[in-house]
Amino acid sequence: MSTAHRFSQFSRKEMLKTLSSGFGYLAFADLIKNSSEAAPLEGPLAVKRPHFSPKAKRVIFLCMNGAPSHVDLLDHKPALARASGQISPRGFGAAAKLMPSPWKFSAHGKSGTEFSELLPNIASHADELCVIRSMHTDVPAHGPASIQMHTGSAQFIRPSLGAWTLYGLGSEAENLPGFINLSATIANGGAQKYGSAFLPAAFQGTPIGNLGPFGKPIGELKIENLRNSRLSTSEQRVQLDFIQSLNKQRLIEDAVNPHIEGMIQSLELGFRMQSEIPHLLDLSGEDQAMLERYGIGSDPTDFMGRQCLLARRFAEAGVRFIEVNHGDWDDHRGITEELPRHCREVDKPVSALLTDLRERGLLQDTLVIWGGEFGRTPHAQGNGRDHNSKGFSIWMAGGGIKGGITHGATDELGYEAVEKPVHIHDWHATILHLLGLDHEKLTYRHAGRDFRLTDVKGQAIHEIIS
Repeated sequence: MSTAHRFSQFSRKEMLKTLSSGFGYLAFADLIKNSSEAAPLEGPLAVKRPHFSPKAKRVIFLCMNGAPSHVDLLDHKPALARASGQISPRGFGAAAKLMPSPWKFSAHGKSGTEFSELLPNIASHADELCVIRSMHTDVPAHGPASIQMHTGSAQFIRPSLGAWTLYGLGSEAENLPGFINLSATIANGGAQKYGSAFLPAAFQGTPIGNLGPFGKPIGELKIENLRNSRLSTSEQRVQLDFIQSLNKQRLIEDAVNPHIEGMIQSLELGFRMQSEIPHLLDLSGEDQAMLERYGIGSDPTDFMGRQCLLARRFAEAGVRFIEVNHGDWDDHRGITEELPRHCREVDKPVSALLTDLRERGLLQDTLVIWGGEFGRTPHAQGNGRDHNSKGFSIWMAGGGIKGGITHGATDELGYEAVEKPVHIHDWHATILHLLGLDHEKLTYRHAGRDFRLTDVKGQAIHEIIS
């Protein structure tokens, strides 16, 4: 007699009452041990075959929340220096005077790619990076732009890029989430940025820590409520087997129930995570040289250094999509003080991550992305710069990306993408292509239509793919 059949002789109410009693675990332990259940259903996170041979197996997205200034970091504009102090030709008013970058740019590597002096360590990887200088998005407001960068839509609740990635490929990390969001940002979209929306819940991201007033120090990052203080591992297994039998019985009755399927998967994953997540979050086993390489234990690099090292550890352990968050780059005022501070916090750790991935043979199939939701204006806003959604820069490395190149360009002042413009939909299509997924074929039926990450637009940028 199967476990499900034996349990069906009791009402759910009676079983829950029995389980909650002091002897419930022992009683059900014997029942489960001696049962002969059928093989479990294949979970939604089972590894899936891509549409074609992938260049990348995983993604590390270094998200610089608040919009880094492209004209001060990645997009050198000599014409802006020549026009210093002139009123902006784009009609922002008499107070909008053009402001050249206060920092020097210089060529790096065999490629001669120009980087600002604020990013010397990242610039040392010039020949591994593809700098896209013609990015553009739809809305110059942080909330909608950030949500669109993560989900493809500035208006509607849609699955995140990480969730689509898991939906398309599944997860290779049996005891870990397939999608992890480190120091998730509460503002500008919050959980939408790592949510699964109408996709099954199994594909949503797992946040570890958060930025903002309620955030914890990076050294204390953990997944809340992972440990059960009342039950041993064997007792938890008995309890979980019982609950899963109810879930599977309900699934048989409903035939199709994505919420129950997601619950079955998440409960099993949560149980397995207890053995692996604490070990991965504990950096005490790393040697001192590695910690120093990432800037861990020193200001101002400790926060980003720990995140980048954790990203490498999660990538090595098979996590499919890892987002690392840093902010706030929203430099409307005080850019001459704030932008250098942001760069000092991220430059060394990000450089260390690239070096570490390369040395371990991971960079070739790990796509690393650095950037924010839009850029900044060439004209000043006090001692700062305003929002600019029409032209900005990001960089990508590893995972099938051509290194040592730039793609596209903004106009001579840096206002707008004018050469080989890359919309967020194109960027998403390219990321999926590198993962072996055709963005037009990666669809999910919901509310009577087939949805996709790129809506009805987007083209993969084959020029930047090796």
